[in-house]
Amino acid sequence: MLNEFKGKNILVTGGTGSIGFHIVRTLLALEPKQIRVFSRDDSKQFQARMRLNNDIRLRFLLGDVRDKDRLNMAMEGVDIVFHAAALKHVSGCENDPFEAVKTNVLGTQNVIECALKNNVEKVVGISTDKAADPTSVLGCTKLLSEKLMSAVYHYKGTKKTKFCFVRFGNVIGTRGSVVPLFCWQIKNGGPVTVTDPLMRRFFMSIDDAVQLIFKATNLMRDREIFILKMPIMRITDLAEALVELYAPKFGKEVSSIKIDQIGRLFGERMHEKLVGRDECENALETPDMFILKPFVATDDEPVSDSDYPDAHRVSAKEYSTDSPELQDRIMNKEQIKRIIQASESYIEDSMM
Repeated sequence: MLNEFKGKNILVTGGTGSIGFHIVRTLLALEPKQIRVFSRDDSKQFQARMRLNNDIRLRFLLGDVRDKDRLNMAMEGVDIVFHAAALKHVSGCENDPFEAVKTNVLGTQNVIECALKNNVEKVVGISTDKAADPTSVLGCTKLLSEKLMSAVYHYKGTKKTKFCFVRFGNVIGTRGSVVPLFCWQIKNGGPVTVTDPLMRRFFMSIDDAVQLIFKATNLMRDREIFILKMPIMRITDLAEALVELYAPKFGKEVSSIKIDQIGRLFGERMHEKLVGRDECENALETPDMFILKPFVATDDEPVSDSDYPDAHRVSAKEYSTDSPELQDRIMNKEQIKRIIQASESYIEDSMM
């Protein structure tokens, strides 16, 4: 895996976002030739440049994945693309679905077409567990993004560019996610607003997210979706763990911070899925991840299950936060506290 990026030119779309920035920062230790940080916010680019000590291997490029011409210029001479640019919030995509389509779907199509035109070696897209049997605009746009890459064999002809997606759950410490929201509410004296006390979610750390991306880059054959086997948290347990950890940090009494139930937001569901029922028909699993192989294989490069070390066919009909097969992954409050403490620096950054 270490040699995967050595001496390469790498483009990261959304490179100043929570995930994109940590992809960039981790890549710098793996001896790339150049990293192009592609994003649309010049203030975040300035902050990223300072945080990364003006490393000479970095090239900051202003642009939007909606702008195909600009993206094509940015991708010239690139070996690997990490596509992290997206609209990622459920409520935001519900309120502005046209914008979600422009960024998440048409933006991904632009990435695909520019990668093919520039003979990029590998493209790794970032998706979400909300794409499995989606009920929200966010989930639908991400599922369609996955489908676009899965169907690229119809379009690429003799091009050798390979594509894959990774599918995340909730990533602890990313900007705008539930953990920094709860921390902000605690800092301001509460209440902490929980949509439904029975709701469960898959969670992963930023470090786990980046390592999954890099592992997928190394394992990919073409058009797969890689999904980390993540722990599950009850949203109420998460809220209580954060109150117990952060109330004293902010000079508050734990007993003074109330937890209010506000009801599910439009587009949210009680239980998230990692792998849907139809997807399980063609899915593999390893000790640490699920791998969704493309439903349609190409004739010139057939992919077999043995191409993935320690992989075997899944046995369940689907995998979700209420699947019997995953109940041993539900974390108690002490386990939640440990994973939060390990992510404290990221959480602090996301509250800035």
